[in-house]
Amino acid sequence: MYSLSSCWNSGRHTDGRAMLREIRDLGFEYAELSHGIRLSLVPGIIEAVEAGEIKISTVHNFCPLPMGVNYPAPNIFKFSSTDRREREYAWKHSLKSVETAERVGARLIVLHSGQADLKDYNEPLEELRSQMKAIEATAVELLAEGKQDSREFRKNHDQTEKLDRQFHKLLEEIEYKRERRKEEPMQLALEIIGRLAEEAGRRGILLGIENREAVEEIPFDHDLPFFLDSLPEAVVKYWHDCGHAQIKEHLGLIPSHVMHLETLAPRLGGFHIHDVILEKDGAHDHCPPGSGIVPFAQLATFVKPEHIKVVELSPGVPAEDVRRGYEIIRSLWGPE
Repeated sequence: MYSLSSCWNSGRHTDGRAMLREIRDLGFEYAELSHGIRLSLVPGIIEAVEAGEIKISTVHNFCPLPMGVNYPAPNIFKFSSTDRREREYAWKHSLKSVETAERVGARLIVLHSGQADLKDYNEPLEELRSQMKAIEATAVELLAEGKQDSREFRKNHDQTEKLDRQFHKLLEEIEYKRERRKEEPMQLALEIIGRLAEEAGRRGILLGIENREAVEEIPFDHDLPFFLDSLPEAVVKYWHDCGHAQIKEHLGLIPSHVMHLETLAPRLGGFHIHDVILEKDGAHDHCPPGSGIVPFAQLATFVKPEHIKVVELSPGVPAEDVRRGYEIIRSLWGPE
């Protein structure tokens, strides 16, 4: 089952039926209702589904958006919040996602689990990685020019070692703070997701715990097996976002994208499929498959016919690139 996420086009539509027709016209039999579905789009979505124009593979929490929210907001209410009212709002609007999934016949709801109380470390990590990449590129140029014995090359080498020390020191700081601050948000999130699993399970709907790209978001990658083992296996699955995992590898937060997926493959429910392009200002995700550095061919080993495969692209991606990326991933992962 391949699907296209409505994150690609929901922002430019006022009619949900027209939004889904655009996805269908690109060759997709299924669509994911992403976390940017405004209440005004829902009637048209129901019309399209009931008319048999398209099927819905998945729903991304929160769907529809809370009343008055008109922008994608998957983290507007956190399961992990220490504020009881915020957790209750997260519960209430997640139940609405369950109701939406049941109404449109979706198989799974993708969830963000919350976050620990940490500052944003992604930006300083990305800045260090960009500096390191630039210095590495200069070293390659100097070697190509036969300047390995030059003063410039030695200076480059010293800069590389300095940045490497800074980078690993920052990683150690991140790991130390994450381990100290993860327990309470993890337990709070597990409590609500456990309750949600009971509701979803009664209706034959799965939940997918998504790996996240931000350093502070839980569960942390090494905690995912424990987190999933604390929830009912029949209902709660692992949801693998290819772009997020690739960014985590790029930032040094996981050793290998492929090994990470291999560890979690037994619990795998599906994928968000998008590529990552490395540019001077950092890593950019939600790009079409085949345009960046995600090793889709290596990941194919873990893809099964029963997995839900959702192409999740930026709204700025042209329709022809959506089609091309879809063709590329099907050629690597199989047509179904």
